[in-house]
Amino acid sequence: MAGDDIERGDGVKGYQTSSSSYLIEYKETQWTSWLVPMFVVANVSVFIIVMYMNNCPDHFHPRFEGKCVARFLGRFSFEPLRDNPLFGPSSATLTKMGALQWEKVVHGHQGWRLVTCIWLHAGIIHLLANMLCLVFIGVRLEQQFGFVRIGIIYLVSGFAGSVLSSLFIRNSISVGASGALFGLLGAMLSELITNWTLYTNKAAALLTLLVIIAINLAIGILPHVDNFAHIGGFLSGFLLGFILLARPQFGWLESQNVPASVGVKSKYKGYQYVLWLVALALLIVGLVVALVMLFRGENGNDRCHWCHYLSCVPTSRWKCDENQL
Repeated sequence: MAGDDIERGDGVKGYQTSSSSYLIEYKETQWTSWLVPMFVVANVSVFIIVMYMNNCPDHFHPRFEGKCVARFLGRFSFEPLRDNPLFGPSSATLTKMGALQWEKVVHGHQGWRLVTCIWLHAGIIHLLANMLCLVFIGVRLEQQFGFVRIGIIYLVSGFAGSVLSSLFIRNSISVGASGALFGLLGAMLSELITNWTLYTNKAAALLTLLVIIAINLAIGILPHVDNFAHIGGFLSGFLLGFILLARPQFGWLESQNVPASVGVKSKYKGYQYVLWLVALALLIVGLVVALVMLFRGENGNDRCHWCHYLSCVPTSRWKCDENQL
């Protein structure tokens, strides 16, 4: 049967036959994005609850420097900027509500903080930045691959980011959905690699994505930013992308529409199966080893003496012993 390659708007090729046309995105873009918007609603709702519980005017004392910001908001007003420049609650409130803290996770047997910290944010600026990124990245991915796969990538990446953060950061608290967001970025990169033959303008797409990832990771070396959560989320999302986001071959797709045809029998290419197996093994082994090290109380910095530079590089303008957000 004669056919011609056609190109999607985003650079992915489809296949057109003389009797019908079929794009690889035909089935995948039928998904309606609802999970990502629900994640946004959940994060915003949790932030409102945290601000309600924080109640800055209630614990503010005149002897403290500064005053609650936006006092007209009542108990929803923000902590003094000298304590929280991101317009949010106090670190004590964040800790009470489930922020990630090594001591409480390991010795306090509060492993649930590895999950709850993903839904907390240090301030309204922190929240808005993360939610804008989530909408920008997550909605399109959910439309293409469905809520189950994107939900798994988001949650597992956030958890993995928390685990890696706990291994390397002991004296600070950490909150935010950044690890989960970096997981989505990592999945986008592995999706491009595993579906490499389906894309046109491969080099441009890869370069653009690598630049975006590099810029975001570079921001993580600034103080107040938990880059270990970013790295852990990115690596897990990268591996999950090989496992969950592989696309079928065009020959296999066409054979489904033409029952009498002798098309490609294998749904995926050989290298996709190899990447799937390797990624699954690395993900399982990595998470198991990291969790064992964490709950045995091991310090990741003892095994990697230079790794602390991945999260913060000290300069004459700042130090690296402050709380991570």
